[in-house]
Amino acid sequence: MTPRTTDRPQMSIEDFEELARCAPETVRLEFINGKVQVKPVPDGSHGQIVMWLIKYCMQRRPELSLFPEQGLKVKGYRKGRAIPDGVLAPDENFVGQGQWADPAGVLMAVEVTSCDRDADSRDRVEKPDAYAATGIPVYLLVDRENNEVRVYADLKDGTYRRVTRRSFGDSVELPGPVGITLDTEKLKEYVD
Repeated sequence: MTPRTTDRPQMSIEDFEELARCAPETVRLEFINGKVQVKPVPDGSHGQIVMWLIKYCMQRRPELSLFPEQGLKVKGYRKGRAIPDGVLAPDENFVGQGQWADPAGVLMAVEVTSCDRDADSRDRVEKPDAYAATGIPVYLLVDRENNEVRVYADLKDGTYRRVTRRSFGDSVELPGPVGITLDTEKLKEYVD
């Protein structure tokens, strides 16, 4: 049996960071569970959902910012690098940090599914595992394929113990430390 990639990473973190620095602007690279992954460039609806979330969070928690595409150092079996679609953190949380920031201070990671074949494993399995292992208290997945939002929370020992699923149009609680009730009615307008 061939060892899993997580048992034998494709490259070192340093080699990955050099590769990511040299990648063309049309490609976003992540390093999760020991393997390099290409994150699709977002389409217009994807970008609009992120912008809507930025405004929504700012209105309800003005002391926080939803930083789009902030690279994070993520933990897990192998250390990695992820680029969430958004991370909710206190204003100025990432000042002075480079492309790959320490996740300290991050209250929530956000992903919006893209229309590609890897979305299932990347956004629904690997990302929640990586964000939980890193200690990010809440993970919000806007799942355009299934017209629902998923809120991963109740973090304990590097695992989210609760996943709440709500259809677009329903309200969902983003629990502490986020403390926002998200009305998802607007998301119905952004489904392709």
